[in-house]
Amino acid sequence: MTRRNTSQQRAIGGAIEAAGRPLSIQEINQLAAKDVPGIGLRTVYRVVNRLLDDGVIAPVTVPGQPDRYELAEAAARHHHHFHCLGCDRVFDIHSCPGRIDRMVPEGFVLDGHEITLNGLCAQCA
Repeated sequence: MTRRNTSQQRAIGGAIEAAGRPLSIQEINQLAAKDVPGIGLRTVYRVVNRLLDDGVIAPVTVPGQPDRYELAEAAARHHHHFHCLGCDRVFDIHSCPGRIDRMVPEGFVLDGHEITLNGLCAQCA
């Protein structure tokens, strides 16, 4: 079954694509409302869930926070995140400390890692 490509879906997908960083549901709603005034949070949640199911976007987990969302192709590239405690935005970090395997207890096998740094972004600092 082919899904319709509504103005709401285009606005939400466009907001996530243009942002270049993981977005919260509220951020997606604010950005999509520029193209579709009056778009509701229920619509944003419904479209985000559909985009997740279709593999277009991926969740970004921030400990103690609701998930953020980024394009699946961005999520597929190894990177980490910075969570600003001032404005609550999340930014991509395109570097890795490396040699994480040295931290693994003896006898354990590392399968992957996720790192989220916390602090203030340049705008909030």
